[in-house]
Amino acid sequence: MTASSLRRSPALAVISMVLVALWVILAAFPFIWTLWGSFKVQGDFFSRADWMNALTGPLTVKQTGASITGQGYFGAWIESGFWRNVMNTGIVVTCTVVISLTLGTLGGYALARSGFRYAFWILMIALVFRAMPHITLVSGYLMPFFQWNLWGHLPTAIIVLVAINQPFTLWMLHSFFLNIPKDLDESAMVDGCTRFQAFRHVIMPVMWPGVITTGLFSFLLAYNDFAVTAMLLTQDNQTMVPRIASFLGSVQQEGNVMFAVAAVVSATAPLFVLILFFQRQIVSGLTAGAVKG
Repeated sequence: MTASSLRRSPALAVISMVLVALWVILAAFPFIWTLWGSFKVQGDFFSRADWMNALTGPLTVKQTGASITGQGYFGAWIESGFWRNVMNTGIVVTCTVVISLTLGTLGGYALARSGFRYAFWILMIALVFRAMPHITLVSGYLMPFFQWNLWGHLPTAIIVLVAINQPFTLWMLHSFFLNIPKDLDESAMVDGCTRFQAFRHVIMPVMWPGVITTGLFSFLLAYNDFAVTAMLLTQDNQTMVPRIASFLGSVQQEGNVMFAVAAVVSATAPLFVLILFFQRQIVSGLTAGAVKG
């Protein structure tokens, strides 16, 4: 390394830090601004007269006697029953992730260890289904759900979300299994294990980074879904994202924007906690796959 490059290194480091800090500010600003606005009244947060009202909160002080208020959260969670939508989301997400990972793990392992040509074509068909718009699968399920009187219930959304998520889960777990040497399960079977025992006791402990990574993406798909849950669930069984949209109202029905703002913050906060908690496993799964075991 030359002397001139060494002299430029501190300047490049400063520029890099400034750019990263600028990116973090721009990326985090919408959520921070929404979080701050959720403790104001609608007249302040959406003030047309002066945007500074969102910071100082004169109407919030006038109406509530304090510069911040929790009326938006109380109205969304208690008055409008947003807690039910949170429970519905938890049920849908948990079932979708568990079913998708179970089927994807077994299917991905079978395809990764299969020496037959049909494994390739199964993966190609799964890829085609993955590329299809979600609304295509939803429209295909609507008629049977109506005929069988299943429309509007949580299991209907779970079935469709699993169908949408399964090709991605299968492909991702299949790629992780390919990174695991076949010698591991073959050695286990030489020692007396059956194929399933080798899979359970030898392969799966090595696969946990890949399973966690795949499970996270499955979680995000089900957690953030709008099209499937909005079309297949009744208002009583709605998950969080469609319920937030209903808070905004429509042409025929007036909504409550501050309820929606508080609900957005409530729905977004768990994602930050999830990413922070699983960041090490996610990075390990994305970079090293299952080879580290």
